[in-house]
Amino acid sequence: MNAKDSRFLSRLDATAKEIEDLLDRLLAPAPADGEIARPARLVEAMRYASLGGGKRFRPFLVVECAALFDVPRQRALMAGAALECVHCYSLVHDDLPAMDDDALRRGQPTAHKKFDEATAILAGDGLLTFAFDILSRRETHPDAGVRSELVSALARAAGLGGMAGGQMLDLAAEGRFAGNGPQQLGESEVRTLQAMKTGALLRFACAAGGILGSASGPRRQALEHYGSAVGQAFQIADDLLDLEGDPALVGKQTGKDAGAGKATMVGVLGGAGAKERLKELVAEAEQALAPFGTAAAVLIEGARFVADRHA
Repeated sequence: MNAKDSRFLSRLDATAKEIEDLLDRLLAPAPADGEIARPARLVEAMRYASLGGGKRFRPFLVVECAALFDVPRQRALMAGAALECVHCYSLVHDDLPAMDDDALRRGQPTAHKKFDEATAILAGDGLLTFAFDILSRRETHPDAGVRSELVSALARAAGLGGMAGGQMLDLAAEGRFAGNGPQQLGESEVRTLQAMKTGALLRFACAAGGILGSASGPRRQALEHYGSAVGQAFQIADDLLDLEGDPALVGKQTGKDAGAGKATMVGVLGGAGAKERLKELVAEAEQALAPFGTAAAVLIEGARFVADRHA
């Protein structure tokens, strides 16, 4: 590991620790102001699904993009924690028997295996809605207009035209609905699916930094372009991990995509073609950050990290 990689990983780990501590505080068993109670089993399941694992790469992007505009770190961490709640909710629901039917997540039993399906569904629901509770707090930003823009942007990234919509396209491509067989999607269709299912939250992570910093014009567009490239790269790397990864390192069962008939860029381009596209996306992400100069060096390392990850 060279010095540059070491610095990047140190910053990634530092943000992960801060997000862990913040979520631990926000998801405390005691009810917050205005809450009647927090059912113990639901709190336990939400904490199980969101604490104690993960690289926290999405919050890291929020924090580093916000730093380009000198946003106070605690505000960026709050927005990052909200985003992480949405991400963790999506994992809980994706793992359910009706979806991907996975038994392991991050090397541990999935939420519905640890608890039960009903509790897992409610834990996911709780994490999703809690994200907007976090974004609406003055601790996230004193300007109500900024908070409103964050709420709107995350709702769109997570919902109909974003992650949830992308998940529906993914299930349809598998032929999961009565009367429909598996679909053979072309490259453009797979890109659309993945831009929604995976890319939308990563684009939000980058856009959120700009929103917190009241960025506009070319600099705001640069962050969104970077986020789009990183989102595509992240999904291709994930698909390659499913094809080639070690389950012990990945923390979940691999080799499921082909058997499930999932629409992936690996399936469209082949392994070699997908790896070549991955290199192009890293270069695209780096080029997008040109307006920020050397201040964006850690974000460039972030794009390379996504492409080179082994878990």
